[in-house]
Amino acid sequence: MKGCAAPLAGATILGAALPSHAQSDQDLATQLANPVASLISVPLQSNWEQRIGPVDDGRQYRLNVQPVIPFSLSPDWNLITRWILPVVRQTDIFPGAGTQTGTGDLLASFFFSPARPTADGWIWGAGPVLLAPTGSNDLTTTDRWGLGPTGVALRQQGPWTFGALANHVWSIGGSSTRPDISTTFVQPFTTYTTADGWSFTLQAEASYDWERSDASIPVTALVGKVLRLGPMPIQINLGPRYYVSHFDNGPKGWGARLSVTLLFPR
Repeated sequence: MKGCAAPLAGATILGAALPSHAQSDQDLATQLANPVASLISVPLQSNWEQRIGPVDDGRQYRLNVQPVIPFSLSPDWNLITRWILPVVRQTDIFPGAGTQTGTGDLLASFFFSPARPTADGWIWGAGPVLLAPTGSNDLTTTDRWGLGPTGVALRQQGPWTFGALANHVWSIGGSSTRPDISTTFVQPFTTYTTADGWSFTLQAEASYDWERSDASIPVTALVGKVLRLGPMPIQINLGPRYYVSHFDNGPKGWGARLSVTLLFPR
């Protein structure tokens, strides 16, 4: 990606509370189920989509590079930064489009989150989300800057994690020849984690385009496992996704996701 968050004055990058050798696979899997956990991670998320465009001929592979970098602002507050930079290869997304390979637009989210759950056990974070036109091709970028709010709320009870993440982005600048942006994204999720580091996740990724009154809702089921590559823990997730609703010219039907997450606990 083009940029990375620098530590705030007086802030310290957080790892997990224990040294990496002291963290069980279940501990790591449980932290990864929490989008605002104070754990440095770099998910590399591969997505395969099909039936794109007006005649359903398009195909797309999208690698989302998604580093999560937490900072400690005080004993009571953390700042969790989450970055998503897509690297895209797509073919025939409309008749005559050919093939494009390159980067998509960067989405950066900043969650100010209490360091401890509430008395009722809720974990939450809220802050701004920024869209930057980093796409390298006219067909992989909106060519617009965007800004809006984002938030997440969840609970973790025993092996279960359930909650939702949401944001809304409005266009605030960029090319005046490209369409305005006003899009709401909501991601409800449920994860069950086992004692040996397996996780089972069901999530939806609903997007609503207010400019075009159009919606897309893929539902993804994932099976994951925390593994060790020497001293480094990683998590691998794999599963299918299905579009129960789709944008007029967006992906349709079945797709698949494979993610490999590099973990840097302390």
